[in-house]
Amino acid sequence: MSIKIYTDGSSKGNPGPGGYGIVLLSDEGHRKEVAKGFRKTTNNRMELLSVIVALEMLKARPMDVLVFSDSKYVVDAVEKRWVFAWEKKFFDKKKNADLWKRFLKIYNKHNVKFIWVKGHNNNVENERCDKLAVAAAEAEKHHEIDRGYENSQNQNPSLL
Repeated sequence: MSIKIYTDGSSKGNPGPGGYGIVLLSDEGHRKEVAKGFRKTTNNRMELLSVIVALEMLKARPMDVLVFSDSKYVVDAVEKRWVFAWEKKFFDKKKNADLWKRFLKIYNKHNVKFIWVKGHNNNVENERCDKLAVAAAEAEKHHEIDRGYENSQNQNPSLL
């Protein structure tokens, strides 16, 4: 069984209110959309969190997964294998270490390939994710706390 995942993250200000959007498409024609907003975060955190949440939603393991993202930050970190070098150095002085650690836990349970798509370039599913992410970022009453971001700001603001 394989699945296609489209993801996007957004923040209004960097840092600022943010959100992510996800579209999951199965081989059987099933579709699921997910979005969530946060009161204060960064765009890169939302880009990465969208991938993590999407992979965590997959119940069957292992699955063949194609992740489509317009985030060079996320796609390059995995496809160019930077994140594995960061892991060997215990993410020393790396931004978003909490999310990268969480990513690696779920990434290793599937067969994941990343494909970079140019944002705002008429890719229907990428555009849908963007709308979901922006709406989540703007829906203030639904904002959760990005504890990883806000806790790190209190400890060491230079790492984000």
